Order: sequence, then C-alpha cells, then structure tokens
Amino acid sequence: MRIGLITDTHIPDIASKVPDEVAGAFDKVDLILHAGDIYDISVIDELEQIAPVLVALGDDDPFGLLKDERVEMKHVLDLEGHTVWLVHEPPWMYRPPWGSEGPAPDVVVHGHSHEAQIRESDGVLLVGSGSPTFLHYRRGLGTLGMLEITPEGAEAHIIRL
Repeated sequence: MRIGLITDTHIPDIASKVPDEVAGAFDKVDLILHAGDIYDISVIDELEQIAPVLVALGDDDPFGLLKDERVEMKHVLDLEGHTVWLVHEPPWMYRPPWGSEGPAPDVVVHGHSHEAQIRESDGVLLVGSGSPTFLHYRRGLGTLGMLEITPEGAEAHIIRL
C-alpha cells in the first residue's frame, strides 16, 4: 500500500491552495494521510481528487472540522496488518508504554513541527512529513512524505517539492 503523507498546509493563510506539485508527487497513492492544521475543509476536498483522505485535527484547526467524517482527533488504522496512528502533535506526546491510547502503534504519522523527519523509537516508525507550504515556518514549497506498507513492514521517505 502506497500512502501519501502531508501536514501543516495552513490554507488559505499561508497559501491559497494545495501546491500543484502535490498531485504529481501523490500519483498512484492508495490513501492520503493529512496530519492536521489544514485550516479549511477545501484542502480535504482538493486532496480527495487524488485519493481517499483521512485527517487528524490540528491544534490550529477549527473544531467544526470534526463534523466531517474524514477528520478525527486521532485515527488508529490497521493497514496491511500494521497499526498506524495519524495524529497532529509530535510523537513525544505518545511515548511507551502506550497504555490506554489504543493498540500500540507500528507507525506514527504526525505533524505540528513543520520539520521533515523519519526516525525509529522503541520499534515504532515515526514520520513527520514537514509541510508543503510552510516548512520550518517559511513560506514556499516544502516537503511531503511517502509511506510504503506491506505485510512485511513499513518504510517512509521524504519528498522535496
């Protein structure tokens, strides 16, 4: 399964729309995970023209977005036999033991930091895709992520726009 990762688009405050380069980068993805701070529902609708979209509510997103079935505070997904968490806050908020947060994740997709990063901690793959519009809090083209999941495992990489 090929999953496009995006976060912190901040539309329309930082950019008027999702950059055109995103569609090319997400060509042939099966799913798009947006790790929050979309600001406007139009972002989800625009991305859904590429593939199905799920969104974690960001700290700057209006709570009214939770009325949309694609938006949750946290998604816990079973993808190819792996538990994937989609959250906005950085993974340090979710340290082992995982406790009552639901099934322990194999992968945590997050946003909030505006920094592209992939790392492993205690056997969990942590992926922050940066921002396509506001990387390191600077306007302009930034980064996306790609997550490849098979029954055998998960790998991620960062895409520079």
